[in-house]
Amino acid sequence: MSKPVWLFDLDNTLHNASHAIFPAINANMNAYIAGVLRAAGMPDDAAAVNAARIGYLRRYGATLLGMVRHHGVRAEEFLREAHRFDDLRVMIRAERGLGRLLRRLPGRKVLLTNGPRRYAHEVLRHLGLHRHFARHIPIEAMQVHRQLRPKPSRALLRKILAREGIAARDCILVEDTVDNLRAARALRMRTVWVTQYLAQGPHAAERGLPTLRGRSAGVDVKVKSVLQLPRSLHRLRGMGKHGDDKTG
Repeated sequence: MSKPVWLFDLDNTLHNASHAIFPAINANMNAYIAGVLRAAGMPDDAAAVNAARIGYLRRYGATLLGMVRHHGVRAEEFLREAHRFDDLRVMIRAERGLGRLLRRLPGRKVLLTNGPRRYAHEVLRHLGLHRHFARHIPIEAMQVHRQLRPKPSRALLRKILAREGIAARDCILVEDTVDNLRAARALRMRTVWVTQYLAQGPHAAERGLPTLRGRSAGVDVKVKSVLQLPRSLHRLRGMGKHGDDKTG
C-alpha cells in the first residue's frame, strides 16, 4: 500500500455528535417534517414523523433524500432548518490530540460528511482541524450525474476515487456508520469502524441516535477512538493488496 488517501467522516467519528448535536438536529428535522406532512394533509403526530425520518434514513442513507423524493422539499431549505443551533460551539465534544493524530498519519486526508458545508466548516473550525484536510466534501457536493448521492452511495465513492486519481486499495474510509463502510469495502477500499460515540439500548434508534451493532463484513479494523488509528496502520497496510482492484 502506497501513501493512502484517508476519507474521514465527521459526526461521531471526529467528535461526539450524539451528545447534543444529533438530538438537536433530530428535533429540528421532526419539526420540519411535521410541517411538511401537515401541509400535505397527512398524519403529523410523533409516530408518523419518526417513521418518516427513520424510514428515509434507512432506505436512502439520508432523511434528506426521502424528503426531496417523496415530498418535493428543497434540499438547501431542509439542511438549513435541520442545522439551526442556538450556540453550536458549546454543543461540541471531542477528544484532545486530533490535530496531532492527523499530522501523524501518512497520506492525504479528505473530509467526507453527509452534513452540510456550513455546519462542517464550523465544527472543524472549532476543533482547529481545517488545515489538516486537503479537501472537504459535504453533502451538497455529493452529486453524481447531477443527482444528490450521499453516503453510502457506491457511485459517489467511485467518483471520489476517480477525482483523486487513486486505486481503491489505497483509500481508507474512517466512519461510525456500518452501511457506509460496507459500501466502501465492496469497492475494495480499506475500512475503519469508530465505535465510541455510538449509542446502545433498545430506544437509541427511536431517539435518532446512531447505534452500536455487531462486527460487519464491511469492517477491516474496529477501533474505539480515531486516536487508535496509528496502531492499526500495519493491519491496514497488510490488507492493501488482495487480487485486482476493479471498483465496478
